[in-house]
Amino acid sequence: MKHTTTLFLLALLALLTPSCGGNKGTQSPQPADTTAVQDTAMRQVITHPDTTFNRDSAFIVVSKQDLTLTIYAPVGGDTLAIEAFPVCMGKNKGDKQSKGDMRTPESPAGQPFTITMIQDASDWVHDFGDGRGSILSYGHWFLRLKTPHSGIGIHGSTNNENTVPGRASEGCIRLLDKDIITLKERYARVGMPVIVKGEDQGLFPFEKKCLKR
Repeated sequence: MKHTTTLFLLALLALLTPSCGGNKGTQSPQPADTTAVQDTAMRQVITHPDTTFNRDSAFIVVSKQDLTLTIYAPVGGDTLAIEAFPVCMGKNKGDKQSKGDMRTPESPAGQPFTITMIQDASDWVHDFGDGRGSILSYGHWFLRLKTPHSGIGIHGSTNNENTVPGRASEGCIRLLDKDIITLKERYARVGMPVIVKGEDQGLFPFEKKCLKR
């Protein structure tokens, strides 16, 4: 019985460990290149950070093409962009197929990912295999996502803020450390929908209305 319980706990820990790094005191055997590829489409949206909106109706759209994470919410019969943040995505383009492929998973049409946990990651470390050893890597918060792949989330970029915006992660979505705090404090909630768009995916109608001309 003791052996069975130990195996169960080890399996549970494996599921909760971010694929783009490790929890406090853990290390990932997969090295990551901290040099970011920057090839954003540079489109920008008009945001309304001071607008009153229902937090429970807000959702996130992450664009691999624009390297942005944008908060949208229904306001007065329309959908407005509330705030946008630059992001770092998986080093390799395309939808994630397997652990270690350095890609960020893309949500299927009409099936957004959701935030399942909001975890304090302020003391989580990761060894990128670049000689720096196990270092703080996640900012203050890790927003764990429900995707077909375990360990994917939105987090900060401690000691790697030069990669934002860009493509350098092992699959997670990195924000600047100050931005992950803003995202958590102002917008994020468990159950929040998160749409992750592929590099070739077009704009939603509500996104077109919010573009800067």
